[in-house]
Amino acid sequence: MTIFDTRILERLMEEFQRSMRGLLKDVCRDFERNYADAVCTFDLPIEWFLRLGQSFTQAEYSNWKVVGWIESLNDLLYFVDIVTQVRQERSRRDIAEQLRAEFREKFYEHGYADEIFPHAKPEPRLLLSRLSALCHRLAREVTQESVCLAPRLACAWMAQQRRDAWVVPCDLSANVERVELPWGCAVGTTGDFYEAPAPARTALKRANGQAEWLIKASGIDLLVGDRAYPMMECGKHDRWRWRCLAPILLRESRYGSLVLGPTLVYGKDKTPLAVRPTRPQAATRMRRALSAIASAWPEGDQLLALLTSRIVPLKAAGVVSFSYRHRPGLSAINCFERDQLDLIDDLIHENSHHHLNLLLRKDVMYQHDHNQEIFYSPWRRSLRPLRGILHATFTFTMGAILFERLVAWGTSRAGKVSWEKSGLTRRDLDRARFRCLEEIDSVRYSLKDLDYAGGHLKWLTGGGKQLVRQLAEVLGRIERGIQGYEQEASRSSFGPALRRHRAELAQARETLSLM
Repeated sequence: MTIFDTRILERLMEEFQRSMRGLLKDVCRDFERNYADAVCTFDLPIEWFLRLGQSFTQAEYSNWKVVGWIESLNDLLYFVDIVTQVRQERSRRDIAEQLRAEFREKFYEHGYADEIFPHAKPEPRLLLSRLSALCHRLAREVTQESVCLAPRLACAWMAQQRRDAWVVPCDLSANVERVELPWGCAVGTTGDFYEAPAPARTALKRANGQAEWLIKASGIDLLVGDRAYPMMECGKHDRWRWRCLAPILLRESRYGSLVLGPTLVYGKDKTPLAVRPTRPQAATRMRRALSAIASAWPEGDQLLALLTSRIVPLKAAGVVSFSYRHRPGLSAINCFERDQLDLIDDLIHENSHHHLNLLLRKDVMYQHDHNQEIFYSPWRRSLRPLRGILHATFTFTMGAILFERLVAWGTSRAGKVSWEKSGLTRRDLDRARFRCLEEIDSVRYSLKDLDYAGGHLKWLTGGGKQLVRQLAEVLGRIERGIQGYEQEASRSSFGPALRRHRAELAQARETLSLM
């Protein structure tokens, strides 16, 4: 398998979609057959979840909102099973210590470990109450999100249930994981946000976003305290009583839409502070960056169209960009502290995480590493687990390709004018050469560690070793294509930085290497 063959990736995407459809059915079936008490305790509408799943198209089963919802429901099943085990244990210390280690490895992207072990200690006496509280929270969130995914269908389902109404607790404050605005409801998979009218927003602010939906066959009302605010009416034609704020469309492709969502704002302590509307200037910068990628690296642009569907601007000092495995296609990109070349790089970088995550859903590539932080990362300049090194090596190989293509495009006769129209400067051309050489050196360093992990430690599977070989082949092709870069980069203002980087890698190999 070649990592750049979009036909193969399209087939992998279809397999992923089918697997998520199957996972939803399996999770619901498991709840019904084995955890009926938990279904009642946590008020889980399993029949509704199955009905909702039947409404999704195949393509929607790889949408970041649908995948995140199914993954959260699966997490809930996992924690319900743990609650059952904990209740059966006489001594909870052993299971608490085992869970703490497992949480750090399995849920490294979530805050579950902090929620269950807030003081980084087992604390067995508090384990059951904390797990139960986590299950209550997840149950509430997945039920709320299910209504958001298809509110019209929820009303139709109620009409079939022969019930007067269904009351669903909801939290309409800002959601920082999905990057959704406060005081409203993000509906469906397209990113449309329905903002509550002013009286309802005022009531929600007073209630810290805590409210309930009253779902009837005829429509949905929002209940805040003792007041009801109509949200939507269902009839021959649905009528929304709330204002719709559509996401900013960046472009359309044969894979679907790429949209720009709200802006996620961090505080000085690098934690989420707020979600705010995105200014139009951010869309202009994004479109210019996308145009540059399409011109310089058409194959990379096709990968971007396939794997990234929603971009959210990130306003956070010292935070570059990030994405989540359980939210495929959603990328948070810092548009405020980074220049245009950085923006282009960050778009490809996060798309590469989506790319590798798709490959990892098909093939287990590492094992037995136990999340040990023993490999030096040239990018973070610290020790990282094998998983982090594999992700970094993959994404920064893509970065090296990007910079090589950008330089070739920027130095061509046809590309010089387009380069400047994309918001790039002549200094950016020198920096792109430097970044290409810098990434090649860093990737080459980590490829040796990955070879050691696969050969000596036996921590890479056959699929993992195959991926490492492909990355090495790609890197070799880039190196052969940039033989003229070395002299120009050394003479530029980035020459000293390149020499320092190579000296740091040499020192790390001497002092921190396992080999």
